[in-house]
Amino acid sequence: MKVRAQIGKVLNLDKCIGCHTCSVTCKNVWTSREGMEYAWFNNVETKPGIGYPKDWENQKRWNGGWDVKGGRLKPRMGGKWRLLSKIFANPDLPEIDDYYEPFTFDYSHLQEAKESKAFPTARPRSLITGKRMEKINWGPNWEEILGGEFSKRSKDYNFEGVQKEIYGQFENTFMMYLPRLCEHCLNPTCVAACPSGSIYKREEDGIVLIDQEKCRGWRMCVSGCPYKKIYYNWKSGKSEKCIFCYPRIEAGQPTVCSETCVGRIRYLGVMLYDADRIEEAASAENVEDLYQAQLDIFLDPNDPAVIEQARKDGVPENWLESARRSPIWKMAMEWKIAFPLHPEYRTLPMVWYVPPLSPISSAANAGQISVNNNMPDVRSLRIPLKYLANLLTAGDEEPIALCLERMLAMRGYMRSKTVEGVIDESIATAVGLTGSQIENMYHVMAIANYEDRFVIPTGHREDAEDMFEERGDCGFSFGNGCSSGETKTNIFGGPTRKKLQTPTSHITGEMF
Repeated sequence: MKVRAQIGKVLNLDKCIGCHTCSVTCKNVWTSREGMEYAWFNNVETKPGIGYPKDWENQKRWNGGWDVKGGRLKPRMGGKWRLLSKIFANPDLPEIDDYYEPFTFDYSHLQEAKESKAFPTARPRSLITGKRMEKINWGPNWEEILGGEFSKRSKDYNFEGVQKEIYGQFENTFMMYLPRLCEHCLNPTCVAACPSGSIYKREEDGIVLIDQEKCRGWRMCVSGCPYKKIYYNWKSGKSEKCIFCYPRIEAGQPTVCSETCVGRIRYLGVMLYDADRIEEAASAENVEDLYQAQLDIFLDPNDPAVIEQARKDGVPENWLESARRSPIWKMAMEWKIAFPLHPEYRTLPMVWYVPPLSPISSAANAGQISVNNNMPDVRSLRIPLKYLANLLTAGDEEPIALCLERMLAMRGYMRSKTVEGVIDESIATAVGLTGSQIENMYHVMAIANYEDRFVIPTGHREDAEDMFEERGDCGFSFGNGCSSGETKTNIFGGPTRKKLQTPTSHITGEMF
């Protein structure tokens, strides 16, 4: 057993209001610069829909994630020799039209336009070419609140096994919000796919980062990531991704998207896991077993044997204490109401989701939904159970059904306690919980304080190797880590002797 710690995240979709505050603040902090205009480290999608980039869940098209062949894990896009064969022409790479052409508007024209009979208008202008755009064809939130026709939204991968035609009718329509960011997986495909070895997973907190000095812009990581959360910076020629706001995490502060979330749907905490069992968990033959396989590699922070081994493996004491208070452990392991996004990709993601409840009261009162012990049947709710299962448990409906039942039980229990003044333990018992657990669930999911949602220990940079070399090496930068885009080493690993002058450097004033 090799104990490792990771900062995990849970997003409660039952509380997400789709305001995009997380997306905007992340954009302003990390990607509001040339070369990254089209990139959104955090974006909020409306489901059902094909998402951003288009059809990102269709791995038959993009070949992201892992596959099991002969009992062994291999990247779906191919092994070393296959990657090498297409290193200069990658057929699995999304194009800019799969994302969208980033644009702004001619706002200055509203003030500078000459007097005329017609009102001046702010026309769109491409941020890539600088030219005016006659028509905006797509955007990162193009399908916002079920925008567009159902024939396009019905191509959503999660409709597999669902009679989707009936959900095109207005009276059967449903929607939910899905905020997405890098999953900082335990078994990341991007790390395996990178020919330069520039992507790595930090041992101290599990955050996956790209070394901007090593990156050569091959973009195999973009294809390898099944969540399509790595972006190519055309300005610097490097790949970039969500860094989980690691400078804030090291200081014990939550990520920017979590800090600014209006609905308070985000939770951060420490999870302990057995690194020796990662390959075993990701290699499960049946995709429906992958969710349980990932649960099995998580370690109980209250187990004395786990604590002893964690100390031997170098896990700091304040991290062990944070793991014992982690809301992620409670939601994922104790109450089992949080699930990984598309576990069938076999990357073992560490950003988990609480599925949303559907509108039920009016339908139940009209007798359209069966009621069992004053609790609606979760298999008859507006959002199909199979749809949520395809999204969160690789098609296994039972864990999702139990989760929704527990969330409904929590509402029924607390309503009985606060409105009627009656503590009905039978409600909790019916879903396999106790009254105390129900009240803890209510506290964490409904009225949690800041320190209850974000249990983040400070980092131990004093343990980093060769701190003298790091001191003063990295100053203030503009979201590109410690790199200005200029590579200090050549392709053979040696130092770059001199800067190369390009034919246009006398115009732009830049040298590469």
